[in-house]
Amino acid sequence: MKKDYYEILGVSRNATQEEIKKAYRRLARKYHPDFNKEPGAEEKFKEINQAYQVLSDENKRKIYDQFGEEGLSASMGQQGGQEAWTRVNAGFGNLEDLLRDVFGFGDLFSENIFTGSRKSRSSSRQRPINGEDIVKTVEMTLEEAYTGKKVNLEVEKAVPCDACGGYGYDKNSEKVCPTCKGAGSVNQRAMFLSISTTCPQCGGSGYIRGACKKCKGQSYIFKKEFIPVNIPPGVDDGTKLVVDGKGHEGLFGGRPGNLYVITRVLPHEIFKRKGDDLYIDVNITYPEAIMGTTIDIKDLKGNNIRVEIPPGTKEGDEIVISGKGMPKLKGSGYGNLVVIPHIDVPKFNTLSRIMGDGKKAEKILKELDKLLPKPERVVKNYER
Repeated sequence: MKKDYYEILGVSRNATQEEIKKAYRRLARKYHPDFNKEPGAEEKFKEINQAYQVLSDENKRKIYDQFGEEGLSASMGQQGGQEAWTRVNAGFGNLEDLLRDVFGFGDLFSENIFTGSRKSRSSSRQRPINGEDIVKTVEMTLEEAYTGKKVNLEVEKAVPCDACGGYGYDKNSEKVCPTCKGAGSVNQRAMFLSISTTCPQCGGSGYIRGACKKCKGQSYIFKKEFIPVNIPPGVDDGTKLVVDGKGHEGLFGGRPGNLYVITRVLPHEIFKRKGDDLYIDVNITYPEAIMGTTIDIKDLKGNNIRVEIPPGTKEGDEIVISGKGMPKLKGSGYGNLVVIPHIDVPKFNTLSRIMGDGKKAEKILKELDKLLPKPERVVKNYER
């Protein structure tokens, strides 16, 4: 039955090499028989490997795109190379090769997944493995963002298992695999070809090992730790702070990860923040807008700030008070405080009630309307 290599990897026909490699990594991790014992996983992995070997090679991919699987077979036949046929059809190698070629050894938890898949005690299992990072979110008020905050974060850190030293297995239970005799692979013959596959009993390690009872084969155990963190003044919503070396610990001399603290600044009931500037809306009366006035407001620390409202203030004007905003996280100084006046226009019924006579209020307003200059009804576009 003809196979669509693109469909097998789940990529489009115009997929890039990076997309093809990414798809292969995901599927190989899922179906490799060293850690997927479900029926059909081995055959599925062979298909995935075959598709990747073709699509990752530009020349083979061109032939496949133009002539299909038959053209590819014919081309390989002309090459006369047994190695070319074997690489596409041989199935799968041991897990160590897969990790080295595709996954690498840097990921903390990939080692946990593949515990025990090594050929000997002195294998790449002992290479330094760096620890992963830890990310924590700290919720804080705008006042706390203004002054800074000290927190004692509780984190659950992965540390090497003290029972097995991070190997993930009980060393006393180790014995040579009877199937592969310690080689980690077995050879199968198909006509004139010899195909090497991962040993199904030991998973390619060459040894039969019992999982560590304490860490259950994961190499790590988790411990709670309280880490003091100083959050500086001026942080914003989403600010990322780094505490070096306070993440998950590494294995076999690998460096620990970092602790990343993400700040979540809650909305304030009065102030709005834009960068380092603070905005506040205030109400003034119509006479105050005409004649000007002085009002008092409180800053985030509770200190009094006197604001001068100039005569002729219009609705939505911005009054900027320098240096009364948020502390600047990068650099020194403070942002600005921007005061936005809103003219409180009373309803006619309110004026009538205050004056005790609606006709009197109407007369005063009509006389005032005659004295005031008429505004330009249509406002032209302009930049503030």
